[in-house]
This record gives sequence, C-alpha cells and structure tokens, in this order.
Amino acid sequence: MKTFADKIIEFNRSVDFTGVLPEGIRIMNPFRENAEVLTLSSAFYKKYYDDTNPRHLILGINPGRFGAGVTGIPFTDTKRMKEKCGIKIDDFKTHETSSVFVYDVIEAYGGLDKFYSDFYINSVCPLGFIVNGKNGKEVNYNYYDSKELTQAVSGFIVECIEKQLEFPIKRDVCFCLGTGKNYDFLNALNDKHNFFGKIVPLDHPRFVMQYRLKRKQEYVEKYLNVFNNL
Repeated sequence: MKTFADKIIEFNRSVDFTGVLPEGIRIMNPFRENAEVLTLSSAFYKKYYDDTNPRHLILGINPGRFGAGVTGIPFTDTKRMKEKCGIKIDDFKTHETSSVFVYDVIEAYGGLDKFYSDFYINSVCPLGFIVNGKNGKEVNYNYYDSKELTQAVSGFIVECIEKQLEFPIKRDVCFCLGTGKNYDFLNALNDKHNFFGKIVPLDHPRFVMQYRLKRKQEYVEKYLNVFNNL
C-alpha cells in the first residue's frame, strides 16, 4: 500500500504546467529545475509522512524563490530544513521569513512529528512564478497578481487540488494561508467544486512577519486556537 509520502512524492515528480503564461511571467518548478530538490524533499516526506494516516490540508499561495522554490517543501527554507528537520543541504543556503513563523507555530503545536502527523501543507498553486523587477532582478509573483495569470492557471490549480485529494486528506475543513485574495479565490473555487466542507482563512505568515512582527506570538496563538478546536 502506498503511503502518504509515496503519493506526495509521485505528485511532486509529475507536477508540471504546460499551458501558456502571460508575457513576462515564467513558471518556477523546483522539481524540474534541480534534480536534487526531489531527492531532498522526498527525504523530508519519507521522514514525516511515511504512513497512511489522514491529515488536514493547509494551502498557501504559491512557492517563493527562497522557500519551496529551493527545497520543494512549502514554508521550509534550507535553514529550517537543516536545523529543524535534520536534512542537510550543502550547495545553497536560503532564509525565508514565512518559514520562521511557520516553524514557530509547529514548535508551539508540539513539534514536527506531531504537526506533520496532523497537517499537510502545500499551496493553492503548487508551482511558483517569477517576473523581472524594476531593477532587472527576478522577483516572486503570485497567481492572483494579474487577471490574465489567474485565468491561465485556474484549470491547472483545480487539477492539482483534485490530485491531492486522492491522498488521505480530511475534507471537513481546509486551512487557507491568506485572508485576502488567496482566500477569496480558494473559497470561490470550493463553492464551485465542493472540495471541502469549509475554508478557514488564517493570516499569511509573510504578513505577520512583515507587518505584525512585534505581535508574532499573538498570531502563533491564533493558529493554535484554530488548529486545536478542530
């Protein structure tokens, strides 16, 4: 019997966007761009998901360049990968502020084993997007940042959610990271497709770290209150 980890790894190995993106936007698929990413992320999933237990789904927006775009694991940068998960990455180092908050939540919840036995994290769009910024450097782009991009990837998003619902996912509730556009899109999608009983929004980790840093512990406790009242 395939474990939860096996199904995640299969999904990551096969996930690919073959549609046409608006001009100036390129896809970021870490599993196709760096062979080591699949190896490292697979080690993570075999460590924490090598069972058949059902879990609740948490969905972020889409991968960023310094988190899942490098490690293949949502909200996990290379620093957390090494220091918290015990999986070493020698070739590159990244720091993502959202990852800091998420791992604070994980530790407050009871640690990695407990958290990952109850939750599976991915993103509404499991692949990321990049554009060239004003200074010519590449910057992250969200699937909802332009109407044209949202339209281009909507079918892909639905397909990816449906594939992940073949995992042992609890469908009474899905947690959405982001109380604005990400929640609005996912909630509307859920109204149409009835993926979950309800969508529960949570303040996005990046928002907390960028605009509410002094109140971080308050937001950690908000997450815990929601998770512990399932």
